[in-house]
Amino acid sequence: MVGQDRAEAAAVVALLRHGGIEKAGRELVSATMQGQTALSVLHERLGSFDNPVADALYRARREVAGWERDGIQVLPLGDVRYPNRLLDVFDRPALLFSRGTVLADDLGAAIVGSRNAGPVGRAAAEALAVGLVERGLTVVSGLATGVDTAAHNATIRAGGRTVAFLGTGIKHFPPQNRDLCREIAERGAVFSQFWPEQHHDRTTFPQRNGTMSGYSLATVIVEATECSGTRIHARKAVEHGRPVVLMRGVVEGTDWGRETATEPDVHVASNTDEVLSVIDSFLDRSRQIQALVSAIG
Repeated sequence: MVGQDRAEAAAVVALLRHGGIEKAGRELVSATMQGQTALSVLHERLGSFDNPVADALYRARREVAGWERDGIQVLPLGDVRYPNRLLDVFDRPALLFSRGTVLADDLGAAIVGSRNAGPVGRAAAEALAVGLVERGLTVVSGLATGVDTAAHNATIRAGGRTVAFLGTGIKHFPPQNRDLCREIAERGAVFSQFWPEQHHDRTTFPQRNGTMSGYSLATVIVEATECSGTRIHARKAVEHGRPVVLMRGVVEGTDWGRETATEPDVHVASNTDEVLSVIDSFLDRSRQIQALVSAIG
């Protein structure tokens, strides 16, 4: 991280430590949309005296340096490494932590579903992951048991890139997936929007689902129950204007699935071939838009 980026990262950390990672994060996102830097916002929040700002920055710089020594990358809004697609969504986090290879222009699709998925659901996740790899896409998921684990593992076996979003700080992860987390960091990237030492609570996984949606071109929901947290991911993807594919079992087996299926750009598929056909149409749409933008430019 270059000096200017490190200073901005420290200012973001200082602001979030001062005002809370959620509340101050929302304020910071709003301020940056208006062209302000984190350092200028920090001066506004802590007053015009130098010492409070200097003290806050000193502590934050020490934290950032410590995280970087542990191999954790610190990605504030405005950093050139910050994921481009997250910049499109209104609730993007002001700060991300990561391990692995960060690609700002990463093109990926999320495969998510039940932690208690049966053999059919896990097999569908694996087949979809391989199909996405064949299309040159990154497979995005949440490192939970069930569908997530199946998607990550199948991607690695197929030689593809996979990205995991955690519902905890980056120093914590599901114990049963310790080795998988390490392998994902070697083959792709692991992200968290929470302080590295933070444990999960009732708010962290819904927030994680929203960020995972924003990062992805589209989301495929393989298998889910009525109370599954996956329904939050689906809702956030709709809010973000991201395409969603629901497997027919989700639609027929849950009230939220039936309701979500009526939303714009939500598709229902009966098997993996149908899902991949829908994904191909998304990719064609993206290429056409990109070509149009290039022609105008």
